[in-house]
Amino acid sequence: MPWYAVHTRSRHESKVCDGLSLKSIDAFLPKIETWSRRKDRRKKIQIPMFPGYLFVQLAAADSQARLDILKTAGVVKILGTSRGNIPIPVPDEKIETIRRLVDSKVEIQHYRYPRVGERARILDGPFKEIEGMVVKADPRKDLFVITIEILQRAVAIEMQGFQVERI
Repeated sequence: MPWYAVHTRSRHESKVCDGLSLKSIDAFLPKIETWSRRKDRRKKIQIPMFPGYLFVQLAAADSQARLDILKTAGVVKILGTSRGNIPIPVPDEKIETIRRLVDSKVEIQHYRYPRVGERARILDGPFKEIEGMVVKADPRKDLFVITIEILQRAVAIEMQGFQVERI
């Protein structure tokens, strides 16, 4: 049976997964463990691997099955063609890979690299916590050039991807 990706409202992934399970629809919400910073402590929490998305398995993506999913509280749409009328299945290999990643308990981190023209904060090195503007980005080579204004002069610094974050 093929799997389909379902887009949910922000932070409604678990609620949608529970609602689909009540309707006897096989739903898969991959979650990963991450450290959460609170004011006074750090705590490990589980968050969705793909915020705003989960997967459902359907024998046939007929009108009634799609309607049952779309009527579930918190569901926005089933991902599909540009017109949205034909759902596109997610390959089984991709679902299996996601399951293996989740089961492995390996710490997974999401990197949101800054784009050219966006503001970025330096996370590591002698310029830690300084903010600047990305003027050149090459995520494949993991290199970013950030300009920092010091005394009304722009200084360009070449950084690696793990040293910068998008603001």
